[in-house]
Amino acid sequence: MEIRNFCIIAHIDHGKSTLADRMIELTGTLQKREMKAQLLDTMDLERERGITIKLQPVRMEYKGVQMNLIDTPGHTDFRYEVSRSLAACEGVVLLVDVSQGIQAQTLAVLYMALEHDLTIIPVLNKIDLPAADPERVSEEVMKLIGCEKEDILLISAKDGRGVGEVLDAVHERIPGPKLGEKSDVARGLIFDAVMDTYRGTVAYVRMMEGSIKKGQKIHLLGTKMEFEATDVGHFAPKYVSEKSLNVGEIGYIVTGGKDVAHVRTGDTVASAIPSEPLPGYKEVQPMVFAGLYPSEADGHPVLREALEKLSLNDAALNMEPERNAALGNGFRCGFLGLLHMDIIQERLEREYDCDLIITAPSVRYEIVLQSKQPAEIVRSSLLKPDEPGTAVISNPADFPDPTYIAEIREPWVKLEIVCRKEDVGPAMQLVTDRRGVYQSLEYLDEDRALLDFEVPLQGIVLDFFDKLKSTTAGYASMSYDPIGYRPGDLVKLQILLLGEPADSLSSIVHRSEAHSVGGIVCKKLKEVIPKAQYQISIQAAIGGKVVARETLSAFRKDVTSGLYGGDITRKQKHLKKQKKGKKRLKQMGKVTLTQEAFLSVLKRD
Repeated sequence: MEIRNFCIIAHIDHGKSTLADRMIELTGTLQKREMKAQLLDTMDLERERGITIKLQPVRMEYKGVQMNLIDTPGHTDFRYEVSRSLAACEGVVLLVDVSQGIQAQTLAVLYMALEHDLTIIPVLNKIDLPAADPERVSEEVMKLIGCEKEDILLISAKDGRGVGEVLDAVHERIPGPKLGEKSDVARGLIFDAVMDTYRGTVAYVRMMEGSIKKGQKIHLLGTKMEFEATDVGHFAPKYVSEKSLNVGEIGYIVTGGKDVAHVRTGDTVASAIPSEPLPGYKEVQPMVFAGLYPSEADGHPVLREALEKLSLNDAALNMEPERNAALGNGFRCGFLGLLHMDIIQERLEREYDCDLIITAPSVRYEIVLQSKQPAEIVRSSLLKPDEPGTAVISNPADFPDPTYIAEIREPWVKLEIVCRKEDVGPAMQLVTDRRGVYQSLEYLDEDRALLDFEVPLQGIVLDFFDKLKSTTAGYASMSYDPIGYRPGDLVKLQILLLGEPADSLSSIVHRSEAHSVGGIVCKKLKEVIPKAQYQISIQAAIGGKVVARETLSAFRKDVTSGLYGGDITRKQKHLKKQKKGKKRLKQMGKVTLTQEAFLSVLKRD
């Protein structure tokens, strides 16, 4: 039987999951009564938010051809899921919303497909909308990928118009998998893995050579583990067991592994050793870091187990143990962006019943030290092995004394914004306010522009996307890629509560922004910290210099309400006594920080 492996790539909300639904329906993979909208979005979170978070494979049969489809996410924070899907395919369906045209993420995923040298089928979706403009969008697509107008398919995934033509195009245009010479040794690439409560670790595999049979011994070349394939099969989209998984096919292998660390994404599964490992994926680099702590100390083991399970099928999640004086034992976790962090937090709370406190997110900085004995200044685990005297930190608490620092380097990214021509000015202003550097401007058509910037990552990870959407009436879209580290005048902004540093609230900022950021954070904290019987001072400081301050007034009980008439000294005596009591309380007082206080640091309006 002929095989076609392909995935659907597009910007957010351009109709990937809906097109996958129609394909499943048309090929009769599931009966009508089993269908539901966004069938491949299996997580509750995906269905609630209306976004795809995890890649999802499904096998269909159409006109005697086996078609393996992978539905991919559209958001920039989950682009690593897309890159793994592309490595398992020979072609892609590039979906473009005919009412919106090409967006920033369309460009980002298209470049990834071109890097993998895949066949691209351009498809314009939502032709049933009143705002559809197929002529204009076709011109954009032709200009972008250099195809002919007749190569572009027009469809409506919602009502199923043109979906058969897409499947025909997949069969005709996308090449079948290269089967190569017949091999005795089977090899497959693990592009995802999940932990099944009853069957252990399940690896999602694209077979490159040979076949793996049920009950056969298999070897994982990266982790040097040996398992028995207790079950093999394909996705329809539920697990469908088979006798074997053959060359060119996409399916699953139940390894029965109990330890989540043994089956890693990008590893090669082989039927015998020694075998050459397949080229895996380049390791993903987290962009945003935050501390995750259980609200109760006895929740630490549960949190550790939950993070280990999540990191199995989310290779972009990075974790290492961390201790904080105020919050106890927790983990420093790396994410691809704030949405990724938000999803992980919600999955931990829902699926694993963790009660969490998350510290203010920051990015990773490189610090070049002056001293010859860096181990005394920073932990040895923070030092770069290939650059002696250079430390990599993501936690502001690890920031060394400024007198030992020769240079601080921060991560920069290449930022692409697609917007209407009337939004070019506001978008430029917004990026330059975040220390961005304008690179180029290109018009996709007479009404829409593509802007290129270079900007520090710290400037765009917190609230930039929200601001961009509100500035451009929701029309702009963005995507970014890292371009390396550059030196900057950065300082540690400490938050002091009652004169005591609150390390979990401190952040690393550019010196020019320290005063304004300090003022915003202090004002926000004043609103969310509960009042006490004594005055609370909230200060933002760089070293010994206070750059912003707010004072939270004390509760004031009317201690003179029971007094009537008589000499004024009676009232003064009570007020004096109250003042002494407040002073004593303040000496032993402690400020309780809630999750709301941490979140207020993020929203720097």
